[in-house]
Amino acid sequence: MATEDLPSLRVDAGIATIRLNRPAQRNSLRDADLHWLLHTLATLDADPSIRVVVLNADTQGQERPVFCAGYDVGGFDSGRHDPRLFEKVPNALEAMRPITLCAVNGSVYGGATDIVLACDLRVALAGSEFRMPANALGLHYYPSGLRRYVSRLGITGAKRAFLTAQALPVDQLQTCGLFEQVVAADRFEAVLQSLARQVASLAPLAVQATKRSIDEIGRGEFNEDRLRERETLTLRSADFVEGRAAFAAKRAPRFTGH
Repeated sequence: MATEDLPSLRVDAGIATIRLNRPAQRNSLRDADLHWLLHTLATLDADPSIRVVVLNADTQGQERPVFCAGYDVGGFDSGRHDPRLFEKVPNALEAMRPITLCAVNGSVYGGATDIVLACDLRVALAGSEFRMPANALGLHYYPSGLRRYVSRLGITGAKRAFLTAQALPVDQLQTCGLFEQVVAADRFEAVLQSLARQVASLAPLAVQATKRSIDEIGRGEFNEDRLRERETLTLRSADFVEGRAAFAAKRAPRFTGH
């Protein structure tokens, strides 16, 4: 695989943007991409200056935009294929410290739908679709992916996706509140960048702790003592002092994450 086919990374003012770079193959993911993503996500997670991670895709030259066609099925025939490699990527995304934002600038298929669901926030291109063909291929999906589907779409939505294997328009998924917005192509980038900057402007200590607590509650792991500890940590933080001072002075806060 050519190096230029691998995803790329750009970092600007606390916002890291990961871009899938194989539009001619509908941005399908191969093992090398998955290893690159796992390494990059771990690196970004360990960097306290990163507040937002945006995931998008190059769709240039495509007749109809495809964000990602999922795992390259040719990999299943490889004698070195690790059947659990793919699921490590959405699991890593879901567990990240920074807020993750998926720029769904085209249709999404197969395992890539779980990558989208693993992100905290999502913006979708109008006219795009989701399709989960696992059962049409004879595959029972991996457990964490099924959990995310049920968590994000509910039991009815998850059954519709898996048990019909039919394409679901993003407008239909938006009735579940899956996306922050479904946006026309001419406004997509502006809406995406505005949302990324808004999230990056929040107090990082508070927003990251809140993300962790919401995810735990969503998994049925409510622990009031742990949530109280995070509340106390933010109450005693320099960011909370700065936030109150900025509010009183009617100026933008300058948060440091401490």
